[in-house]
Amino acid sequence: MSPHARLPALATLAVALLAVLGLPDPAPRAAKAAAPAAAGPQVVFHSDRTYDAVAAPVRLRIPALGVDSKVQQLGLQPDGTIAVPDRTDVAGWFAPGARPGQPGPAVILGHVDSTGGPGIFIRLATVRPGATVRVDRSDGTSATFRITKVSRVPKVRFPTDLVYAPTLDPTLRLVTCGGSFDRTRGSYRDNVIAFADLA
Repeated sequence: MSPHARLPALATLAVALLAVLGLPDPAPRAAKAAAPAAAGPQVVFHSDRTYDAVAAPVRLRIPALGVDSKVQQLGLQPDGTIAVPDRTDVAGWFAPGARPGQPGPAVILGHVDSTGGPGIFIRLATVRPGATVRVDRSDGTSATFRITKVSRVPKVRFPTDLVYAPTLDPTLRLVTCGGSFDRTRGSYRDNVIAFADLA
């Protein structure tokens, strides 16, 4: 398993995600310098739209895959990359991101396998569009999503924007490893990503 992140906004998240994947930061260092402050009045955006609070996820169920797992909250590791679940049979939610059911992409990670056997997302690559994903939350409510597509991408071309970019609608991303195993690096060469929308 090897997803990714750090940030004040998507740019930082993308940089950290690339770090976990072992990718170079695509933005030159010089480009990261803060732009000089513009002269004149500062414009501040204000939206009148508000959203109800959504409780944190505690359980993930994917009937088509036989998945019924507690959900561990994941943060950032000291090096700024996203932590992965402690156990291979438990899914992990990237807590600094969106909560399942609120606007934005909620990201749940899971191992595909380990030396001890299959992981929670061993069959994620086989899930079909239309399959349901239920996320139970700490306040007793739940959110049901439907898979829209599944992609397998090389880790060197991880679609950061598609997975982590802000959305106005509640969405869900399930991420694990896939493809062939690189014995030299001790990791899989690809990521499997299942995209889902709120049902």
